[in-house]
Amino acid sequence: MTTFLDLYKEGKMDVVNGPLFETEGGKGRKIYRAFAATVLVSVAWIWVYRATQLLPPASGSRFMIGMFAAELWFGLYWMLTQSVRWNPTHRRTFKQRLTQRSIRTLKFENELPGVDVFVCTADPVIEPPMMVISTVLSVMAYDYPPEKLSVYLSDDGGSELTFYALTQAAIFSEHWLPYCRNYKIEPRSPIAYFQSESIPSHTKHHQDFVAVQRLFEDMTNRVENVTKMGSVPEELRRQQKGFKEWDSFTSPRDHAAIVHILLDNDSQDTEGHSLPKLVYMAREKKTEHFHNFKAGAMNALIRVSSVISNGPIILNVDCDMYSNSSDTIRDALCFFMDEEKGHDIAFVQFPQCFENITKNEVYGGSLRVLREVDFHGLDGVGGPLYVGTGCFHRRAILLGKSFNELGSKTNWKSENDNNHRDRETESIASLVSCTFESDTEWGKEIGLKYGCPVEDVITGLSIHCRGWKSVFYNPKRNAFLGVSATSLDQTLVQHKRWSEGDLMILISKYSPAWYGLGRVHPGLLMGYLMYCLWATSSLPTIYYSIVPSLCLLNDVPLFPQVSSIWFLPYAYVIVSITAYSYLEFLQCGGTTRGWWNDRRIWLYKRTSSYLFALLDTILGSDLSFVISSKVSDTDIHERYEKEMMEFGVSSPLSTMVATLSMVNLVCFFGFAIKFVLMDTRTQKVYYQTMAIHIVLCIASVLLNVPLYLGLFVRQDKGKIPSSVTIKSASLAFFICTIFALL
Repeated sequence: MTTFLDLYKEGKMDVVNGPLFETEGGKGRKIYRAFAATVLVSVAWIWVYRATQLLPPASGSRFMIGMFAAELWFGLYWMLTQSVRWNPTHRRTFKQRLTQRSIRTLKFENELPGVDVFVCTADPVIEPPMMVISTVLSVMAYDYPPEKLSVYLSDDGGSELTFYALTQAAIFSEHWLPYCRNYKIEPRSPIAYFQSESIPSHTKHHQDFVAVQRLFEDMTNRVENVTKMGSVPEELRRQQKGFKEWDSFTSPRDHAAIVHILLDNDSQDTEGHSLPKLVYMAREKKTEHFHNFKAGAMNALIRVSSVISNGPIILNVDCDMYSNSSDTIRDALCFFMDEEKGHDIAFVQFPQCFENITKNEVYGGSLRVLREVDFHGLDGVGGPLYVGTGCFHRRAILLGKSFNELGSKTNWKSENDNNHRDRETESIASLVSCTFESDTEWGKEIGLKYGCPVEDVITGLSIHCRGWKSVFYNPKRNAFLGVSATSLDQTLVQHKRWSEGDLMILISKYSPAWYGLGRVHPGLLMGYLMYCLWATSSLPTIYYSIVPSLCLLNDVPLFPQVSSIWFLPYAYVIVSITAYSYLEFLQCGGTTRGWWNDRRIWLYKRTSSYLFALLDTILGSDLSFVISSKVSDTDIHERYEKEMMEFGVSSPLSTMVATLSMVNLVCFFGFAIKFVLMDTRTQKVYYQTMAIHIVLCIASVLLNVPLYLGLFVRQDKGKIPSSVTIKSASLAFFICTIFALL
């Protein structure tokens, strides 16, 4: 390592004193802007054409209003998407300068801020304890002074199984952290490490590897045996006094507050080094008190941590999103601690990445374009959204401080000195009682916002509107790795929750349409609206995905003939947007088949998840928060690895998707039969008149091939249930019949 003295002799002091991060604009912006201008002209051209077709006696005029409304919506929504493509920004950190400054001052490490890490779990069945504690161990093992690191596990299920697993993790950490530190291993999640790493050949490392692996396997067996039993045996309960809290435990929805400090300031590993604080928390639950889901858990963690460690920086991660890089804290601090540009940064958002994504992303679960395009674009206009995991916050800002109130500079040393010392856990538990937040500003002006399934997005928006910026950092080595959905139903349910929550933001007092107007950059406002309008995109998408096919079946032209000049803008938009989407996906690291799968899931989300989110919001359905399962059956996992779509569940979402696909299939066969029976001359005329209908119908059928296989061919358990097949076929024929009678 280059020392401060070496730099001094070489005259490179500016390297040490230089900025901690730099910002670069995306490449090819001028070319893209020219392309976007041509698309905009074509979109306007289409609007003019459609406006001229609204009145009779134009053919198919009774459907033209719907087509015009859909095309108007698509054009306006496309304009919103330009906010994330107009000025992409990329960041690069210089975390080595943090190290060099510590060498220079000899006390810079002591002036680093304390970091509190929040890990949230809610159900030991769908979020297995071993997965949870592997995530906990990964963040405990960060390359950061352990005395400045505190890890909190919020267990909203109040499970003694999860608590037992955490006690075992505390013991194992005494061996795991020295091993990570001595051999600089990556990743530092023991499950991920031992699954991917081969036994080292070096004698000393080999011995330590085998020893730590044996300890981990022993711990895994103990935890999994207890998990299978469903309760902690009495002899194990007697080994840890904390289990007495479960003597009066009623249920996950009705229990007293539980707070235990498993590792404190005096805890040491096997080599005599300090261990990070480790705290278990299960906030009080009562059936008569609404608990506000994850936002309530996060706010409870903020209060508990404020009297135990009070770290100025807070990192929150989901229990399945383990740390994949030990340098992540230092990367984040490069933004917060930069002397010139760090004073107005409220939070640093890392991307959501997933370790179980198949090569061709059968469910589009990688969020590839969102990660590589959208968030870099948002970073160029004020900062990315807060997405609920993998995010570093300034504690003061989560407590409601505006930019003007907090001031332009932060004295990290001063904030560290204000840390509180440990208090009795009984008094701390009062901070997470059901009634603590009554008649307070928690969930309103303090902490994460309540009343929305996507508490993260609305909280980030309110922070931006208070004058703060955020940063998106996408390092070469993924900072966090999680688990993506492994079935179509999981995917659709998850996107229903996201789109419903975003729509609720749109109609709330925090809507970017009025709350953000004049408070945030116009481009950032457009970016927020792009997500808030997901659900409302369902209606024009459904209309456009079946009405042209139905009109093809009934010989009703909705688009200009191929020989017409009005055909050109349609052809250009269809070809250019499709080609750009494909190239963009490949540029983000995807595959051709992956792009095709992504287009399919895009259609399914818009025609099912977004539609039901819209209906639930309109009808005022009860607020819900569905936890995605992190486990799957062996046969489901095998089909997922083979990239076979998993249908296997009867639900309104799957029925909607199957019905629309059946409508297109009926229309395709009806068109094909008529086309074959026509003479050559009639075929040419028909093609001239119905070309775009044919393209849209064939594209829909090709997209739905895996679904048709699930309907009619497959015999495994992942096929579409017979009940869904019958309902979707009946509805499809009913729709086609009614349309023919119009």
